[in-house]
Amino acid sequence: MGYTPLFRQFPAMVSLLVGGIGIMNIMLVSVTERTREIGIRLAIEAQSGQVLLQFLVEAVVLSLIGGWIGVALGLILAYFGARILSVPFAPDPGIILIAFGFSAAVGVVFGYFPARRAARLDPIEALRHE
Repeated sequence: MGYTPLFRQFPAMVSLLVGGIGIMNIMLVSVTERTREIGIRLAIEAQSGQVLLQFLVEAVVLSLIGGWIGVALGLILAYFGARILSVPFAPDPGIILIAFGFSAAVGVVFGYFPARRAARLDPIEALRHE
């Protein structure tokens, strides 16, 4: 593989950014809707690291599900495109693993802020939340 100029990678970077922002918004809504639950967990002496880990795992699972759907859809479309164009279909498992790695990384990076917000909630204020 040779050098690829940055401007050719721009569409992929934009799609990762947009997907990450979507994950962050979903996780922020989840934290807001579950404020009382988080408050109860913190009130019964759950450590903030446990709450942080819970929401990080949720963000990673969400992004991996999206990555799985994207890879499956991409492989299906590539298969049919290869059949139509009469070219060999040769998916690369290494590239698929890299795609899942990026998907998990997007979940961690964009899920950290909502998870940190959940972990830093004051239990008393969270229990008062309606």
